[in-house]
Amino acid sequence: MKHICIVSVSALFLLGGSALTAADPGAALYKSKCAGCHGAGGEGKPATKAPALKGTSQDVGQITDRLLKGGDPKPPHNKGMAGIKEDQAKAIAAYVKTL
Repeated sequence: MKHICIVSVSALFLLGGSALTAADPGAALYKSKCAGCHGAGGEGKPATKAPALKGTSQDVGQITDRLLKGGDPKPPHNKGMAGIKEDQAKAIAAYVKTL
């Protein structure tokens, strides 16, 4: 019985660890480019009218498009975010979906 528990815990740790490693570039980009307005955990900031991103119904492709092309009627996301490349936008979008 002890061996089964150890193997199960080890498997969960390895799976969780690989998932976190895959999200690290997106997490770092989110922290530097998005968290200031949308909050560290994607909770949003009502005082500045920055919406919550946590639990968004948008998929990774939609979030990526919004980051690259804009789409909101008012700034700052009425235009694409300056200085981010497509792979960075995809990494941020993937991270947002983990919030």
